[in-house]
Amino acid sequence: MTVGWDWAYAIEILPALWQGLQVTLLATALGSLLAFALGLVFAVIRRSRVPVLDPIVRGFVELWRSTPLLVQAYLIYAVLPGVGITLSSLTAGVIALGLHYACYTSEVYRAGIDAVPRGQWEAASALSLPRHRVWLGVVLPQAVPRVLPALGNYVISMFKEVPLLLAIGLVEVITVANQITAQTFRPVEPLTMAGILFLLISYPASVLVRRLERRVGVI
Repeated sequence: MTVGWDWAYAIEILPALWQGLQVTLLATALGSLLAFALGLVFAVIRRSRVPVLDPIVRGFVELWRSTPLLVQAYLIYAVLPGVGITLSSLTAGVIALGLHYACYTSEVYRAGIDAVPRGQWEAASALSLPRHRVWLGVVLPQAVPRVLPALGNYVISMFKEVPLLLAIGLVEVITVANQITAQTFRPVEPLTMAGILFLLISYPASVLVRRLERRVGVI
């Protein structure tokens, strides 16, 4: 195994690492969309205390938050084929990320909803607005902006956890770095470059979230 730094070699492997990073970004983006959508649905169901659905969602959230993402991804990817559902590593990874983080974002949404002044709910009831109008026209437009910084932090966390999906065969940037290392026996350049790529994306995103926190506050 060669130890040291070769700039020519680092530049040579950069295109392959970039392709892996694109997969990482895609999984993060799709997983975030799924987590945000499901998290909101979970929060509304629990806040509205929907019969039957409320205890089911509550139990699912507690169970999913209490188990590791890696185990969940493996179950979705390797166990579901046993019941006739076969998914690609990317699809299984996105579903695992989305479900895992939906359980956390649901609590964030609930905090935002609870922060809406009680008078807003009472005014909507006094006007006899339909329930869907209360949520879509009164509550959510006030709740969602409050929780954007927290949601942004979860996106960053998700981005940094995508490499865990190499366990189910997702060829993301860390997987590519490991493959290059296995072929060339030079671990320093590929792993360092992969780390730099993560830093170049996660650090500016963290700065953006902090600025957003100062503008809208933190839930």
